[in-house]
Amino acid sequence: MKDPDEQFTSLTPSRKLSDAVRDVKNAFADRDDVVVDMREAHRMRLDLLAAELTPVFADVPADMDNFDFVLSSGLQPRLWIDAVSHVAMGRDRRTYRFLRDTRIGRVVLAESTDMKPVADQVTRYVAERIVERQRMMEGGVEPAVAGLNRATVREAEPPLQATAPGKRWSTFLSGLGLIAAGALVGLAVAAALFWDRLMTMKISF
Repeated sequence: MKDPDEQFTSLTPSRKLSDAVRDVKNAFADRDDVVVDMREAHRMRLDLLAAELTPVFADVPADMDNFDFVLSSGLQPRLWIDAVSHVAMGRDRRTYRFLRDTRIGRVVLAESTDMKPVADQVTRYVAERIVERQRMMEGGVEPAVAGLNRATVREAEPPLQATAPGKRWSTFLSGLGLIAAGALVGLAVAAALFWDRLMTMKISF
């Protein structure tokens, strides 16, 4: 039986760094092949979805520039609808996922292994954005028209008539009469309250 040190010495020369480097390179190459295959599979399915949606993209008004309709490259290809929504493939490379980024996080608008329901949801999303833009543009015109109508009505109202001089004098005299009556009432109340004291002072009226 060989000594353990002799066995270790005999095995050491067979384990070389170059062999380990070659093994690591092969592992990376295999992983890169898998990544490339996944990326190509994702892109191929998204290409099919883009072809399905081509008539929808063509019907979008030319003056609307907030849509992208671009298929991006990268580790995970995406079919961008606008700046906040896109379609990507799931990890199984078969599930279409229509996603939208919101203030509270990413929301899944549609998810299916079938292309048609996802394409229908994308079409509805595009239609909703078009209607929202139209309503916003119409709402921006209404306040201006309403303000113009109010100004026209105000201009049509007759001016206030000036108060006649006789009417001003009668109003002034009525005010003086009210002040005099108030003064008399105040004197009568004071006399009633201090009558006993006045009698003590032997003041007669």
